[in-house]
Amino acid sequence: MSDPLPPGRRLIYQGRKIDLALQEVQLADGSKAEREVVVHRGAVALVPMVDADHVCLVKNDRYAVETTLLEVPAGTIDPGESPDQTAPRELSEETGYRAGKISRIAEWFVSPGVMTERMYLYLCEDLTPGPTQHQPDERLEPVVVAWSEALEMVRDGRIVDAKSMLAILLCARLHRP
Repeated sequence: MSDPLPPGRRLIYQGRKIDLALQEVQLADGSKAEREVVVHRGAVALVPMVDADHVCLVKNDRYAVETTLLEVPAGTIDPGESPDQTAPRELSEETGYRAGKISRIAEWFVSPGVMTERMYLYLCEDLTPGPTQHQPDERLEPVVVAWSEALEMVRDGRIVDAKSMLAILLCARLHRP
């Protein structure tokens, strides 16, 4: 990663998408200890509304949990890229859609107990279809579902990815088909 580490944090592993650092912390009793910190550039999550009643999700093979999940499209912010630049790039790469309107809705820390990743949520509207451009290591399949079905999938546990659950529920507050 290109960002400098804050004082008290030292890099112990450098990877393609994440780094691992040790962070010196002061405990409640005044003693010092080291804690692992996963350093991540951040990512975007997208809710692409194909029309007023349909959303494009992706089936995504997730090797870490050894299953295929239904998720909102998402992707890591590239070095030197802003979240606002990442959103249309990832939308196009993962779904093939281009958006006439992309609005930042929210942002949050993914897992602040162990990692620095910040996720930026975008609502994508006025979509135009086009070809996908998946990365060589991605196994994605765009799936268009009714908005009401996406909400039901969050409620009944068919969508179990936290970013997708949060993205759909946050956008549900704004989107009334």
